[in-house]
Amino acid sequence: MLRALLFTLALSVIGFSFVLFRAALAAGSVRPRLEAVAVGAAVNFFDTLGIGSFAPTLSWLKLRAKLPARLIPCTMIVACTLPTMLQAAIFLALLGVHVDAALLIAYAIALLAGGLVGQRLVVRVRVWIVQAVVAAALLVAAALYALANLHMMPAGGAATSLPVPLMVVAVAASFVMGVLLNFGIGHYAPSLLMLSLMGMDPKLAFPIMATGGALAAAVISGRHVAAKVADLRIAIGFLLGGIPGVLVAAFLVKDMPVEWLRWLVIVVVIYAAAVMLREAVKAHRQGPSSDGADLALARAEGLAD
Repeated sequence: MLRALLFTLALSVIGFSFVLFRAALAAGSVRPRLEAVAVGAAVNFFDTLGIGSFAPTLSWLKLRAKLPARLIPCTMIVACTLPTMLQAAIFLALLGVHVDAALLIAYAIALLAGGLVGQRLVVRVRVWIVQAVVAAALLVAAALYALANLHMMPAGGAATSLPVPLMVVAVAASFVMGVLLNFGIGHYAPSLLMLSLMGMDPKLAFPIMATGGALAAAVISGRHVAAKVADLRIAIGFLLGGIPGVLVAAFLVKDMPVEWLRWLVIVVVIYAAAVMLREAVKAHRQGPSSDGADLALARAEGLAD
């Protein structure tokens, strides 16, 4: 099963790379922006650690790249797709043999299904309300996880699989996280925290969440490239910079002591919650007029992380 997943990912990487570079050649956009190479290396390094790439990538695209607003979400998705697929391949190769294949596959499919369903639901709910609620929930969960790390409450943390009841809960939660991708809420931090609290080795959360992210991104990015709604020079730059960034971070995660990794999970979750609260406050202050922009950026976030 692991070999089949790796083979599928390899074919997806080759196929998407062909589509991307063929489109870039046709548009005369093969020469990357050097600043994009540097930014791609940095954001994908932190993305591989589980922190996510949405916030810094979005800031750079708005402040430095100066793209038209309508191109920002699609460019972000396309630019981060291949590094995310590389993350999935590396973590599967390094750690996938230890992960329950049924959990990994079901989790990824549920995330993709939730993302597709969420595209229809997102227009009916204010984005800032969802962001605020999830951010608050993450902070509470991070506090509980910190207590567990300090041995002030019982916790697992070494399992390679989940019992059936917890697996059902995890897959259902993955579907919900897929829905929330459309509201600007990435799934890396919640996945890390949830699977760790359920007793799994935190390292084994990385191949699970990266595979789900790769699947979701691959489904969408090809459409954006074909529709010519992304800046391909930036995407090529992120690809060239992202590959070494992902490689360094992936092997750092592999060799990191579990105790350090558990504290990294807490830092990641607090960071994600802080970003969500900031965006929620900003959107609330701007009022209903910002809903359209929030919707576009929210859809981008879920596929960039």
